[in-house]
Amino acid sequence: MNLLDRLPGLLPLATAWAEAQASDGARRGQALNESGLALARRVGVAHPERIRVVGVVEMPLPEHPALRDAGIEAGLIGPGFAGLTLGYTIFVRNDDQRVELLAHECRHVAQYESFGSISAFLATHLRDVIRVGYWDSPLEQDARAFEVCAR
Repeated sequence: MNLLDRLPGLLPLATAWAEAQASDGARRGQALNESGLALARRVGVAHPERIRVVGVVEMPLPEHPALRDAGIEAGLIGPGFAGLTLGYTIFVRNDDQRVELLAHECRHVAQYESFGSISAFLATHLRDVIRVGYWDSPLEQDARAFEVCAR
């Protein structure tokens, strides 16, 4: 069974994991400073004061083996990633503090806002990534386009 066929069964697991990570990150993350708030506004975030940034050595990975394997297979998660946004929580690697990365991840926050929930965002984004690949997925292309707001 291919990944797209498995998506309906994986989506509830992905949503539960993402919501738990977002909640944990909201408790332990740092609010944006004034320049971060301004950047978030420039990329379209309606409520930048809700964003919390969590510095990590490695991006969080799901413990559930099927979910973790599917995320890696789809190219959505893995050791090479510098940022991960789940709702209003942005995870960034401690060794990558580029302002372009923050702009990219803040744009994902704006996307989550437009979808209205983590679940709705993931349903679209995961399907798109599986169909056309991470690099060519519309939400990733959109986020990359807003990296210039950091300059």
